[in-house]
Amino acid sequence: MQTAYIDTEQFSLTVSMPPEQEYVLPGMVWGPVAAPMSPAFWLYQVLRERVTEGVVKNRLGNTLLEEVGACLLGGHGIPAYVGVEAFKVLREKGAFSGEQHSTERLYGWLSEPMAVGDKSIRYRFAKQKAKYLNSAISKLTSESAPLGSGLELRNWLTEIKGVGLKTASWVARNFLNSNDVAILDVHIYRAGLKCGLFNADKKVETHYLELERRFVEFSEAMGVKTSELDGVIWRYLALRSSGTIGSSKSSSKRERQRELQVA
Repeated sequence: MQTAYIDTEQFSLTVSMPPEQEYVLPGMVWGPVAAPMSPAFWLYQVLRERVTEGVVKNRLGNTLLEEVGACLLGGHGIPAYVGVEAFKVLREKGAFSGEQHSTERLYGWLSEPMAVGDKSIRYRFAKQKAKYLNSAISKLTSESAPLGSGLELRNWLTEIKGVGLKTASWVARNFLNSNDVAILDVHIYRAGLKCGLFNADKKVETHYLELERRFVEFSEAMGVKTSELDGVIWRYLALRSSGTIGSSKSSSKRERQRELQVA
């Protein structure tokens, strides 16, 4: 067994980890817990976060429509804090109240400068996202969403213009806290390549469902929730690389709450 330690301000916890050469999946060993992005490393990060941070809230909105709106406004090319601020602005204007708004009105709201700290910024892709939001509002206010499982909800959401598998999975994970879908963004994919979970000949754009099944199997083999693992990987790689999360435990928690817990 490997031994690792989780330190907090109050105590130090000794954790027994699987042996380096033991298989977590066929052909895939746990590796050293100290080796960044090994399976053992990610298991440790999940356990560390459970102890030091508690349960991290995934939901961004209070309703399914708000959740879809928040996730549509984030994603590729949009920094997390910008997507969160745009969501707050549109929610305050009533975009997610259940009333159908025109694309032009949504575009007008998204085009207005937003105050973030001491800066005034503008939202990128305002015209495109206004069209997607209009489509989402139309569907969610006229149909009943299937909430039996993450997969059901995810597949239903992909019928909305502009909502692909990743965004739909993000909504399903957040809103239902489901573990049968995975949010395969660039950070999750790169982590999967690094630890040997994914093969480079399989791309998210063309093999999403196959890679997702692999990631869910990986989570189950590790004995952790899929929603925990993809969240931990994303926070570790995306937020740290962007400098959003500070180095100390306390600043890390405050930043996480500010950027991700907006409901």
